[in-house]
Amino acid sequence: MARRHAVHEMITSRKAPKPVGPYSHAVRVKAPGEMLFVSGQIPIEVPSGNVFKGDIKRQAEIALTHLKNIILDAKFSMDEVVKCTIFMTDLSHFETVNDVYQKMFVGQTLPARAAVQVAALPKGVDVEVDAIAVKQGASPDDIFRDADFG
Repeated sequence: MARRHAVHEMITSRKAPKPVGPYSHAVRVKAPGEMLFVSGQIPIEVPSGNVFKGDIKRQAEIALTHLKNIILDAKFSMDEVVKCTIFMTDLSHFETVNDVYQKMFVGQTLPARAAVQVAALPKGVDVEVDAIAVKQGASPDDIFRDADFG
């Protein structure tokens, strides 16, 4: 049986910590329209690889900086981010994390977002963030070119 060509490509950023499990920093989908799915980023300091567990504001800054670096290294822009999810172990930190988050997205069109409280996060951190981006210029004709709605 012949193997089909992958519709996605792994993205790895040297400006973000190596994944701590069996996943990619991000996956770029090339067809039918170019999309980027960025894995959850946690506050691991680069280049030391040390997990930062202190101040929640600094945790958010580190995690969101990794997210931004991966997006830019994949040749996407922050304006092309359409969805983010922020995971926190304590939603009482929402305002602090939100202040850091809003500095990452300064365009007119902000991404959709969810903020969720969870019981625990990898490596014992208090914040994790992921994102989905869609390349500007993808027209409905490109996205639905081979779709069969019949």
